[in-house]
Amino acid sequence: MKLQSDISLKPYNTFGIDVKARYFAQFDSLAELQVLLQIPEVRQAEKLILGGGSNILFTKDFNGAVLFNNIKGIQLADEDGEYAYVTAGGGEAWHDLVLFALKQQLGGLENLSLIPGTVGAAPLQNIGAYGVELKDVFHELEAVELATGEPYIFDHEACRFGYRDSIFKNEAKGKYVVTSVTLRLNKTHCLNTSYGAIKEVLQEMKITEPTIQDVSVAVCAIRMSKLPDPKEIGNAGSFFKNPEIPILQFELLKSKYPSIPAYPVSAQTVKVPAGWLIEQCGWKGKVINNYGVHKNQALVLVNYGGAAGGDIQSLAQEIIQSVQEKFGISLHPEVNIL
Repeated sequence: MKLQSDISLKPYNTFGIDVKARYFAQFDSLAELQVLLQIPEVRQAEKLILGGGSNILFTKDFNGAVLFNNIKGIQLADEDGEYAYVTAGGGEAWHDLVLFALKQQLGGLENLSLIPGTVGAAPLQNIGAYGVELKDVFHELEAVELATGEPYIFDHEACRFGYRDSIFKNEAKGKYVVTSVTLRLNKTHCLNTSYGAIKEVLQEMKITEPTIQDVSVAVCAIRMSKLPDPKEIGNAGSFFKNPEIPILQFELLKSKYPSIPAYPVSAQTVKVPAGWLIEQCGWKGKVINNYGVHKNQALVLVNYGGAAGGDIQSLAQEIIQSVQEKFGISLHPEVNIL
């Protein structure tokens, strides 16, 4: 729990952007965090909580205190006839929690396999993939208020989950650090294989009666085929949210672009894959100096080595403008830009 100065954040963000933090410290428990928050340099500084660093793009040095969440531990906290309640520390890798659930034969997380980042970051943006979101299995979380060091419990309603959204990205942004998350997982499995290519991959695997483990394997295979490993190529996964548009707007676009895909959200809106929109604008695989758009997934912006955060931010803005001009649809970053 040592407070350090002028520390490079390159190892702490998956884009591999080399910026510095004025102060940096790691905490391994709630108690250590509370002690850190009383140190004058930390108390008086702007604070940034980092976990896996997989959902952030740094464009400049951070002139404040970066606090690295390393609270570990996964345990079965409670159970009843239908559900098991699993609690994990905010610093645990998300996929390790998925693997724990699979080993315990608990369903609900298999579609969320191999998502990068930590447990503590998952509720902030209500992570989701292949038709499942965190909110579908969320029970409650513990978070410490940075201004006071006091712990609070947020239940499902208090988190105000939306599509890649929560209270922690709005009025509570930058005010709390998530120290643990408790999920309500199913003892009886109800598989969701209708979204994306899961069903096709299971067929290729010659699996007709899949288990939660089979679905996880299929999801991992899909993700590895489309998304680059941040350890090899700097990236933050999906850079943009999939936009939701009115059905009327979609029908007008479909008359002009018959192959445009969409997924129903409600009786009035549909979700259009941002990757498809970006690819139609010619960005997929585009390389500019040492950064660009990944060749297998247009949603992923990549740093091939040595790019500045500002370069990637400018690329994102160009992509947003081109999609707006071609389709009249506004894209919004899923990644936090600092």
